[in-house]
Amino acid sequence: MTLEELSRLIERVLKRSKAVEVDGLGVFARNQTGEISFEHSNRLRIFIAYASEDRGSAERLFKQLTAHGFAAWLDRRKLLPGQDWPHRIEDAIESSDFLIACFSAKSIRKRGGFQKEIRLALECANHMPLDDVFLIPVRLDDCRVPTRIQRETQYVDLFPDWRAGFERVLRIIENQVRRAA
Repeated sequence: MTLEELSRLIERVLKRSKAVEVDGLGVFARNQTGEISFEHSNRLRIFIAYASEDRGSAERLFKQLTAHGFAAWLDRRKLLPGQDWPHRIEDAIESSDFLIACFSAKSIRKRGGFQKEIRLALECANHMPLDDVFLIPVRLDDCRVPTRIQRETQYVDLFPDWRAGFERVLRIIENQVRRAA
């Protein structure tokens, strides 16, 4: 899509809606005089990787992250019909500030998209300064985190106390943001 086509698309949508959010970029809005404005999004982007069997926990995480002001990315919430979803997921991971990987007894044995997302997250983390946090592994149950990740990264348990685990995830993110400032 060219820039001109995108511009026309945003204008068409703004005739029917008050605003258009472009994921990871910001919000276009039309004011009362008809002028279009743009507000850049400065919310941290957090990709949630999970196996389909853990969808309920991933949805819960998405809702809580969003409620805390983060731009959480969950495939079921962000992918649109007709999109090239493998390419869109790859873009979303590469443009994220953090990736939360949801490990469970089900996800660690499963082949497919979840494993591919974790490998891409590890590759992205390899391009960052050594002390930066990108990948935040969380355990949804008493599963064994893959050795490669255990060797390099501490994980957070979201069980048996989800609230305490989620607070720990928030502290990790806040500490990283402070360090980067």
